[in-house]
Amino acid sequence: MNSRSTRDRVNPEKLNTTPLRRPDWIKVSMPGGETYAWLKELMQRKELHTVCEEARCPNMGECWGSGTATFLVLGDICTRRCGFCDVKRGVPLPLDEEEPERVAQAVKAMELKHAVITSVDRDDDILGGARIFARIISRIHEEVPGCSVEVLIPDFRADPEALRLIMAEKPEILNHNVETVPRLYHSVQPQDRHAWSQYVLTTAKQLQSEGLTKSGIMLGLGETWEELEETMRELRDWNVDILTIGQYLQPSRKHLPIARYYTLEEFQQLKDYGYSIGFRWVESAPLVRSSYHAAEQVRALSKSHFEFL
Repeated sequence: MNSRSTRDRVNPEKLNTTPLRRPDWIKVSMPGGETYAWLKELMQRKELHTVCEEARCPNMGECWGSGTATFLVLGDICTRRCGFCDVKRGVPLPLDEEEPERVAQAVKAMELKHAVITSVDRDDDILGGARIFARIISRIHEEVPGCSVEVLIPDFRADPEALRLIMAEKPEILNHNVETVPRLYHSVQPQDRHAWSQYVLTTAKQLQSEGLTKSGIMLGLGETWEELEETMRELRDWNVDILTIGQYLQPSRKHLPIARYYTLEEFQQLKDYGYSIGFRWVESAPLVRSSYHAAEQVRALSKSHFEFL
């Protein structure tokens, strides 16, 4: 990716961050119900975090109500400062060597058939926490036979050993989000590199050709339609199987503002375009996030011999 001058960088504090009026078609349900309460208590008891809560996912009520949650591992403090993310930032605690066992036991208690594991960035660790990811995949496969595992991983600064550790455990889905179009990386995720994302997604497919790869894009950060289509074509060139497209929702006025809201018709157009260029599965709607309908995706596309509900 070509370097850009500082004039391309965006400082959220200098922007007009007055929120745009949210369209009527974007409605978020408040979480609740017995299953939600049980899951919350289980996570607290096992000292685990979920990205559902940390990132204020708009689908938390729907997913938790149906018994699905995405585990946030490697702690709840991120070492990077992305302009869109509401996860805490700062100096994290040391990696927890007991976390893989607690996650596996939680997956077992929840009787999951598909577990989604993601994390904060841990640039303080030489392998970015990849060892913990690998052990979690291994322990889930051992403890809950038949449960498929999806890992939504950081870029690990394109470290080959970190990716090899994870892919050696054969996750059913390797997910890494590009988040936005290449031009906006410096303003949206200044510590990330487009080339690192390319390495992760292309190398993961090379290391495990029978596995599924997945990526996601947020809309409404200032990208153009042409840039969106170009990024989608690029992801297909990287042999990505599954694409998620959702509307960026500003967590607070301290975060990057919403440049625009996309219409339902535009989301459908992008979905149709994604299928036309060869994606095997496309989720495209305002409230779509990385883990949305993840179990359905692996059930429909995985070549493995898992028995699903």
